Amino acid sequence: MALTTRLLVVSFVGFCAVGCGDDQDPEGAMELWDRIHAQNYRSFDRAPGYPSRSPTSAPHGDEVDIYVNDVIVDALATGGLTAWPKGSLIVKDGWSGGDLEIVAAMEKRDDGWFWVEWDGEGDAGYSGKPDICIDCHASGSDGVRAFPLP
Repeated sequence: MALTTRLLVVSFVGFCAVGCGDDQDPEGAMELWDRIHAQNYRSFDRAPGYPSRSPTSAPHGDEVDIYVNDVIVDALATGGLTAWPKGSLIVKDGWSGGDLEIVAAMEKRDDGWFWVEWDGEGDAGYSGKPDICIDCHASGSDGVRAFPLP
C-alpha cells in the first residue's frame, strides 16, 4: 500500500512539473508575449551582471539571458530608487542543455508586478500574480532578484 501511494505521489508531481501552473490571466499573457516579440526583446539592453548567457541556480533553467527595457535602463542610471518605476519590463530566456525551455517576464504596472512564464513555444503556464512568483521574488529588490535597485 505504501509503495502504491508513493508511486501516485511521484506520478502527480511529475505531471504537475509538466502540466500544472497558475495561468490567472491568459489574455494578458498573450498580449505581453505579442508585445515583447513585436519589440524584439532580445534587442533590449542586457541586465546588469548578465552581459551574455549566464549559469543560474534559479528555477528558470540552467542558463539565462536577461533583457531589460529602457525604463529599467533609465532607472539604473538615475539611482537612489526605492522601487522600480511603472513600465519596468524584464524578460528572461531560460535555457537547459542548449534548448530554450522558458521565457519569463515581469512588468511593473499600476497594481504592482505582472508575471508570466511561457514555455519555449509561447504557452503560458503562469500569469498574473501567481503565489509561486510572488513568494520567490519577495527576497529581491522590489521583486527583482537578478540585480538590485540602484
